[in-house]
Amino acid sequence: MEVKTYLQITMKIDNEKRPEAVKVYSKYRQPFLDEIKGALTKELLVRDEDVQVLHGFDSIENAQAYLNSQLFKEDVFVALKPLWSAEPDVKIYSVTL
Repeated sequence: MEVKTYLQITMKIDNEKRPEAVKVYSKYRQPFLDEIKGALTKELLVRDEDVQVLHGFDSIENAQAYLNSQLFKEDVFVALKPLWSAEPDVKIYSVTL
């Protein structure tokens, strides 16, 4: 399958808290890929000003469904929320050819 949709979550995380964010990413990356319908890729992107997680999906519907999944709402969100210095920015993009 190929990625047709990206879910981008951009988070403001202070430098001293970033190692904990990497641990959260590492802990939930494989469960995301194994358990979430339509999940194809997951990448952690780090810049001086923020941290982004880029999720690749097969459809917009599956990307939206992930945001309401137990894995996201009860595990990933709960683990990351204390690390944020501002609310995250969540965007969904369609791949066009």
